[in-house]
Amino acid sequence: MAFKSDFMWGAASAAAQVEGAYNEDGKGLSIWDVLYDGHTKHNDSPHIACDHYHRLEEDVENMKKIGLKYYRFSVSWPRIIPDGTGTVNQKGLDFYRKLVDLLLKAGIEPMITLYHWDLPYELYKKGGWQNDESPEWFAQYVKVVVEALSDKVKYWMTINEPNCFIGISYLGATHAPFLNDKDALYPCTRNVLFAHARAVKVIRETARTTPIVGFAPTGPIFKPENDSEEAIRIAYEKTFSNDIKGPFSTGWWIDPAVLGKNPVGLDDYFGKPLFTHEELQEIRQPLDFLGFNIYIAAGHKQGNSAYETNEYIGCPRNSLNWPIDPDCMYWAIRFLNERYGLPVLITENGMCNNDFVMLDGKVHDPQRIDYIHRHLLAARKAVDEGYKLIGYIYWSIMDNYEWAEGYDPRFGLIYVDYRTQKRTLKDSAYWYKEVIASNGANL
Repeated sequence: MAFKSDFMWGAASAAAQVEGAYNEDGKGLSIWDVLYDGHTKHNDSPHIACDHYHRLEEDVENMKKIGLKYYRFSVSWPRIIPDGTGTVNQKGLDFYRKLVDLLLKAGIEPMITLYHWDLPYELYKKGGWQNDESPEWFAQYVKVVVEALSDKVKYWMTINEPNCFIGISYLGATHAPFLNDKDALYPCTRNVLFAHARAVKVIRETARTTPIVGFAPTGPIFKPENDSEEAIRIAYEKTFSNDIKGPFSTGWWIDPAVLGKNPVGLDDYFGKPLFTHEELQEIRQPLDFLGFNIYIAAGHKQGNSAYETNEYIGCPRNSLNWPIDPDCMYWAIRFLNERYGLPVLITENGMCNNDFVMLDGKVHDPQRIDYIHRHLLAARKAVDEGYKLIGYIYWSIMDNYEWAEGYDPRFGLIYVDYRTQKRTLKDSAYWYKEVIASNGANL
């Protein structure tokens, strides 16, 4: 059985991970451009990345070869406004205008994410997301982008994975700005959610074509231990509680934005209310869909076991050592539908693998094909049961800069030789092309 005829098949990237050209044509510095030093594998930086900035035509042509219907990409805030506020860099807007035009000419619908972690460094020096002015800074930037591109772009996502760029950046020092400051969580949570809400308002007030607006968080999805109603209830409650995963939790970020409710348990966590009733009404802005990034089922330590509850001895893993369990896709779609009532768009799902060009000049990646296949079957199961899923966006279109992990993990459908920037479509790219062409009927 195929998916619905209007199912959204695509792939994704993020500006800091693919563009390069970090100091060209008026671009300002981001926190990743500056603060990577001493914090990443091999001290890898995003300064060149995939050189996508200079290779738009080739990259869009490859997307066309794969048959993508949608391409989700992010706009670099410091490429548009180098200092974060103030003077606009027209060359930055021209770059994204060119990308949008190339996509539309290739029959690919552009989907813009307005923030995917590359905070302008000048704003970081002013406190970044800890500064209560940050929602206004973000709103000003969003207005510039929407005014420039909304005549041709319909799909907008405000913010990608606040769980990560706040959780593992301010509580764990794993991502830029590499801090470990629990006190930062309260102002950052408030300001990021206010920024999301301000952005939704700006998009709806400013867009020149009717916008379709969403949010792209991630979060732990717990699987039931068995098929009983009690086990399903427990897994659901774990998924939307905040006592196991803290700021990495699903409900921490989505409950205020979609339900207009303070996340479960956060008053106790912070020792004071996170939002007033009036503030929650401001944060709860109408969304057309809920994006969600899903890679693994959630687990946690239990008893004296050396394995978390989502692992077992010898379980399959990707090259980042994440356990693989396709059922997480079904439960994500089901639980998100049941709690939030919005159509779900899988905005990221994918597998990093130890890919390389083989003697025949090709990149054979059967594990990735199997990974996508199994996750899509789980997605179709959810759809067959009546849960609303509007599309699947694979992460990522090409191998890229995997943040603190550098360039070793390869998630792409397209292999990138970073020494030469040569692109090679992997077997998974050709397989995904057939899936798209059949609308999933060949699964």
